[in-house]
Amino acid sequence: MNKRIAWADTLAEMGEERGFFRQLGDQHNALYLKGDKTLVVTFDNLDDVRQDVADRMPWGSQFISSRGWSSLGIGAHGWTWYRDDAVHDFFDELRDTGFFDQFDNVVFYGTSMAGYAATVFCAAAPGAKVLAMNPQATLERRITSGWETRYHRSWKQDFSGRYSYGPDQSASADIVYLFFDPFVAEDAMHAALYQNENVVKIRCRHFGHGLTSAFNRIGILKETVELCVNEKPQARQIYKLMTARKALPRYQKSVLNMLLERKRPLLIHRWCRKVIEMSGDNQRPHFRRAMKQAAKALRPDQL
Repeated sequence: MNKRIAWADTLAEMGEERGFFRQLGDQHNALYLKGDKTLVVTFDNLDDVRQDVADRMPWGSQFISSRGWSSLGIGAHGWTWYRDDAVHDFFDELRDTGFFDQFDNVVFYGTSMAGYAATVFCAAAPGAKVLAMNPQATLERRITSGWETRYHRSWKQDFSGRYSYGPDQSASADIVYLFFDPFVAEDAMHAALYQNENVVKIRCRHFGHGLTSAFNRIGILKETVELCVNEKPQARQIYKLMTARKALPRYQKSVLNMLLERKRPLLIHRWCRKVIEMSGDNQRPHFRRAMKQAAKALRPDQL
C-alpha cells in the first residue's frame, strides 16, 4: 500500500478514536484530537523532506497532547499557503457550527507559511490568541513585489478573497505574538505590515528565518509556547526566556558576521572575547582569528 495512503488511514483511525479526521481536497487534511478546554490549532507542511511521511504527525501534536490540550492540526502537501477553497470552507464550517465556542482558550500557532495561516484562519475564531513565527502577511505581488524575493513558485497563487491577508484577518484576535528577526529583511517587511493594536512584536535578533529550530536548540520553544498558551505574557517575559540565545553558536556567528560587515573592530574584539569566555574548553578558532585581526586596528588601551 502507498505510504501516504497508509499514513492517512492511520490518522483517520486516530481521529475516529479521539476526535475526527477530514480530507480537505487533494492537498490538505485536518486531524482533531480532543483534550481539555484549551484548543491549539497548528499548521504544517506534510511534505517536509526531513521526515518520512509514514512517521508524520501534525506539528506539535504530541507536545499538545502531553499538556492535556485539544489539538487541531491542518496539514498541507506542499507549499500551498493553504490557498484552497476546501480549507476555507472547513474553517467557515467550524465558525458557523460553533466548534470553537466549546473551548475556553483557542490558540493558533504556526511558523513561516504556517505562521501566515495562523494569522489568517484565526478570523474564524474571534478572540483567539495567535503565535506566529516569522509569518508572511501575504504573497500578493501587488504588495510584496520589489522586496519579497522568496517562494517564487507560489507567487501566482490567488491571495485574495477569504482568509487572505494576515494583518486584516488577525484584527479580531485577542492578541497576536509575532516573532521575527529584524535582520532578515523580508521577514521584517512582512512584520511591518501587521500594525493592529493587538500585535506584540518579539524581535529575535540574529536568529534568522528558522526561529522554531533556533528556539528548539536553546531549549525554550516548549516553554515559550506554553507561556503564551496559558497566559498573556508581556514582551519582557518572553525576552527573558530568550537570554539563553547567547550560548547558541548560530546566534554567536550571526552577531560576529554583522559586526564584520559593519567594520567595528572594538565591538568585534569584545564580542569574540565574550564568546570564547563562554565557550570554556571549546577553542572556537574562528572567533580567535577574528579577535586577533580586530586587535590590529585597536589602540593598546582599547584591548
